[in-house]
Amino acid sequence: MKHMNKIFATLAVILTITACEQYELPEIQAPVPGTAKFDNVIAVGNSVAAGFMNGALYVDGQKNSFPSMIAAQMAQAGGGAFKQPDLSPDAVNGCYDPATGCTLGRLYLKIVGGSPTPTPKTPGNLQALAPYTGALNNFSVPGATIQTALTPLLGGPAVLPGPAANPVYNPYYARFASKPGTSTLIGDAATAMANGGTFLLFELGINDALGYAIGGASNPALLTSRNTFYAAFNGALSTLLSANPAARGAVANVPDVTELPFFTTITYNPVPLDAPTQAALSAGFAGYNAALDGLIGFKALLGISDALAAEIASRKVTYKVSKTNSLLITDETLTDLKPYFDILAAQSIINSAQRAALEPYRQVRQSRSTDLIVLPAATVIGKVIGGNPTLINGVSLPLGYGETGTSDKYVLIPSEVSEIQSRIAEFNLIIADAVNAKTKNLNTPNEIPSLTLVDVYTAMKNLRKGTTVFKGSSLSASIAPPFGVFSLDGLHPNARGNGYVANLFIQAINKTFGATVPLVEINSLPGNELPIP
Repeated sequence: MKHMNKIFATLAVILTITACEQYELPEIQAPVPGTAKFDNVIAVGNSVAAGFMNGALYVDGQKNSFPSMIAAQMAQAGGGAFKQPDLSPDAVNGCYDPATGCTLGRLYLKIVGGSPTPTPKTPGNLQALAPYTGALNNFSVPGATIQTALTPLLGGPAVLPGPAANPVYNPYYARFASKPGTSTLIGDAATAMANGGTFLLFELGINDALGYAIGGASNPALLTSRNTFYAAFNGALSTLLSANPAARGAVANVPDVTELPFFTTITYNPVPLDAPTQAALSAGFAGYNAALDGLIGFKALLGISDALAAEIASRKVTYKVSKTNSLLITDETLTDLKPYFDILAAQSIINSAQRAALEPYRQVRQSRSTDLIVLPAATVIGKVIGGNPTLINGVSLPLGYGETGTSDKYVLIPSEVSEIQSRIAEFNLIIADAVNAKTKNLNTPNEIPSLTLVDVYTAMKNLRKGTTVFKGSSLSASIAPPFGVFSLDGLHPNARGNGYVANLFIQAINKTFGATVPLVEINSLPGNELPIP
């Protein structure tokens, strides 16, 4: 198992370019705002709009947020200054772990065991959480959902009376909240809109599905319901637009989060096995496979249906001498075999020691191509558990077995993927309807502000299908330098990726409002750094 670090081989530089999707580059025209006004742009969003990347909020990431890029391009069409809640210049590594005091900073690629591995910088910078005061245009908060953006608890206190931890406290909002513990993110942004905001960039909603997905769909409370999203999204958007009925704006929909590199970098079959290891594993699972055969053989006595017998047969564990063995995972949709194992023991078909050895395997199977393995699984796959060389995480024991919480946090099984995708589809229908309801005839004054929908969902699917090219340079939906547009956390775009998102907004704005805001020059932006020793 010493070769398990090879799971990061996918981070190697991509040398072969696949079929390409070319940007449609418009003819160069003098920048004009069209029917929009860019004097005072107000952005409301989550971590992407805040410039969060590589697992942290840090100076260079914040400078390369997509709202700041859009505002810079709008400045060429008469736009005004754009102020963000600037971090201290000392926050060069940012804060990777705010809950533990920012001891670690942003991720970078480091060669570990011969392979490039995302690794936190040391030290992190507590200054990344330092309070900010002053003018503000970018009201974007890492981790904010459409619900938490509407509650004053987002700004504190960290501990509620009781005492009990405040489950929605967010230090990134608390640092610039107008009245921490009293104000809301949407309320603060609405005040800015009322004080002369002329254009709204709105990007909230992804965290209402992403939080659930990155935890392996193990906490249903993190997946916002359709009805809750409908009420919160429309309430937030109406509050912002009613603050200045003369303003216009651009609203992004939600991408399919299951297609982010966080879920696609690690393959379902990353386990390399040599002959001796394969033989040892096969011998070790002989007893488990025999127990399954025993259940099938006594199916009439045990009341096992033909369908369950077929399921049990499919759960046998087999390994081969190969670099592409599947992982052993927990699948909570499988039948729990505990009562059947108990009957085998009660009938003395297996002894007590054999029954105890079967306990971790009550709902396990080997991973398939339809399963998604989350990026943090790379840190545990193939690791020896408890110093016992026969207990190997994801190989001889199910992935994540014995950790705090549920053992399925490293995997999205097909039913969970479908659930997440269906909910995002519902979110996007709500967003599209909200945008359409707020759109007016641009030639008619004194009506509800006009909006344009930024179809990030479709754009990211197109990016995932192949390689997008901007002026001869490739963009790919990966974390691999130099073409990957996602940062090393697999969730947030890097600078080039933010340029890509900025251009999606600009193209939608130009089309709807007749503006000619120039696109961001993506080729001038940095991608992920190359690995260092």
